[in-house]
Amino acid sequence: MEVGKLTVTLRDKTGHKGAARKLRATGKVPGVCYGASPDGRIEPLSIVVDVKALRAALDPVRKHNTVIDLTIEGGNAGGRKLHALVKDYQLDPVRRDITHVDLIAVDPNKEVTSTVPLDFIGKPKGTIDGGQLRIVLRNLEVRAKPSDIPVKLNVDVTSLEIGDVIHVSSIELPAGVTSVTGRDLAVVTCAAPEEEKVATPAEGAPVEGAAAAAPAAGAAPAAGAKDAKAAAPAGKDAKAAPAAAAKPAAKK
Repeated sequence: MEVGKLTVTLRDKTGHKGAARKLRATGKVPGVCYGASPDGRIEPLSIVVDVKALRAALDPVRKHNTVIDLTIEGGNAGGRKLHALVKDYQLDPVRRDITHVDLIAVDPNKEVTSTVPLDFIGKPKGTIDGGQLRIVLRNLEVRAKPSDIPVKLNVDVTSLEIGDVIHVSSIELPAGVTSVTGRDLAVVTCAAPEEEKVATPAEGAPVEGAAAAAPAAGAAPAAGAKDAKAAAPAGKDAKAAPAAAAKPAAKK
């Protein structure tokens, strides 16, 4: 198995879960190959892919952007040769194993669309004053010939002050590469530090320390809850006294 080279076979049985399970038990998975070649359009082909061989074919740096020399065997293919990229793959939600692979055949002389990771380098000046680096985009979609697809794109954030933003249009692209992602989209920013929120009591709620200060406004503080209950009858009599005074005198 060599980097950039992969051999797959045409798959006879499609849409059969039992056949797919048997394939996976042997380290292989169903897949599909479609796209274009120098000879024209490639109609979707159902294939069988050896997962171990696929991983070995991918360049450890370029990863899914590796241009693979693909050989298709079996059926009427007769060892057909194509150039292909890994378009997509599906994973088992529990085991995280690859369960299906999409390969897109490409014409080496024509541009294709691909996703390239962004690499942020440097320390923003704004972080000295407490600013925070906020990354908005981590990948950029670009168009280029397969051999011109960059491994990654560097984004230098050193000059960012608080409030500054780097947009897609500011990213330097290699020759032959154009951005599909909108040029006006923000990629990264240096945000102002977040202010600490001070909790304010709700209207009518007691303020800390207010309970302790209340007795100072009147007489000596009550001795306790039991004394307060004992004093209650005095208040009742006090209310009754004015009422007794107001009672009219009896007629003679």
